[in-house]
Amino acid sequence: MANPPVCKVMDYGKYKFEAQQRAKESRKKATNIVVKEMKYRPKIGGGDFDTKTRKVEQFLGEGHKVKITIMFRGREMQHPELGRKILDRVAEMVSDVGRVEVFPKQDGRNMTMVLGPDKKAQAAAAKRAQAEAAEAAEAAEGVEPDATVDGATPDAALAVSAPDAQNES
Repeated sequence: MANPPVCKVMDYGKYKFEAQQRAKESRKKATNIVVKEMKYRPKIGGGDFDTKTRKVEQFLGEGHKVKITIMFRGREMQHPELGRKILDRVAEMVSDVGRVEVFPKQDGRNMTMVLGPDKKAQAAAAKRAQAEAAEAAEAAEGVEPDATVDGATPDAALAVSAPDAQNES
């Protein structure tokens, strides 16, 4: 917008190449969100529940969305509150890495819920874990090096072992 107008002579091939490189770089930085699915049943065992929930936590930590599905069969359809309870437990257990995006709803024989990664909650959980680790290290440094395992003083431990030394001679 200068007065008089100014122009710049450019190599069009070089300009196109640089534009292509910028576009490629921006595509690299874009995140590709994948929706993973984990299926539960109303009568799931404790070990299976823990394993599947750990896997859900791992997916959320990697930045993926997770669709949780509770599959009902036969008479289980009469008790949707059991499925709702399982979904609430899953949401509670992964609250430090994700949050509920789509609340539980019944779709025919299935009840579904969608969880998404929550960067703020992950950062808060990491900060809390770091503080606990620092506190544990501080507590470990506070223990006296001469204290015995049973809580007796070092002098009492010597008094107990002294008669044993006399009996050996």
